[in-house]
Amino acid sequence: MHLILTGATGLVGTAVLDAMIRTKNITKISVLSRRPIKFTDDRINVIIHKDFASYDHDLLDKLQGAQACVWALGISQTEVTKEEYVTITKTFPLAAAKAFQALSPKTEIKEPFHFVYVSGDGATFTPGRLTPYFGRVKGETELALAEMQESNPSSLRASTVRPGFVDWTGHEQLKPFLPNLWTFKAVAGRIMSPVAQYVAKSKWSPTEPLGRFLTGMAMGMWDGALDGEGVQKLPGGFTVVENPGLRRVMGLDVVNRQ
Repeated sequence: MHLILTGATGLVGTAVLDAMIRTKNITKISVLSRRPIKFTDDRINVIIHKDFASYDHDLLDKLQGAQACVWALGISQTEVTKEEYVTITKTFPLAAAKAFQALSPKTEIKEPFHFVYVSGDGATFTPGRLTPYFGRVKGETELALAEMQESNPSSLRASTVRPGFVDWTGHEQLKPFLPNLWTFKAVAGRIMSPVAQYVAKSKWSPTEPLGRFLTGMAMGMWDGALDGEGVQKLPGGFTVVENPGLRRVMGLDVVNRQ
């Protein structure tokens, strides 16, 4: 299976790439990135791409045959202007989802292209006065993807996952590939890890199961099987997986009760 990944130099994208290279059924991984990545694997094809709002014929030719994408490209709202945040968080993934619909193999039974959008805890479809800016923009992006799927159900199967506190501290295999672990943000992450794990477990998203879950979503492992607490379906079948749903499906709550 041929998958596309964005955001491979960030925390979530690094976790997804680690999961992808550990999955035997994945035969090719096309990584769209602004710069080289640290991972090496014969199945990885890094494509240096500067404008994530544009996908010309040459680029789509390189991606031909891909069946799914995990969109992990993102940035904190505190690091850019509001306009830049909308471009990165909303404009880029919507442009990609529109362009990638033509990539699935031309077989007798054409499967829709899977597009998994990595959102975040706090995203909402009904923002209020106290809703943070990121929650509003991510919610708008999710709704736009849902509308795109509803309009083109034979070409696109989109979904979104809303992880909480993304914790890498227990994922030893990931550490050599992560960005600088001695920044203020990384040190703060170490301090917050036990708090999230033992005090606010519903918000805790360890990278190893998160990467596996997002990879499985892209591969269609959960198609038709995601339901219950922490999962909602919009008209047209668009699936929203909240962090409690992710934790339940991956058995994290069972582990924590032992």
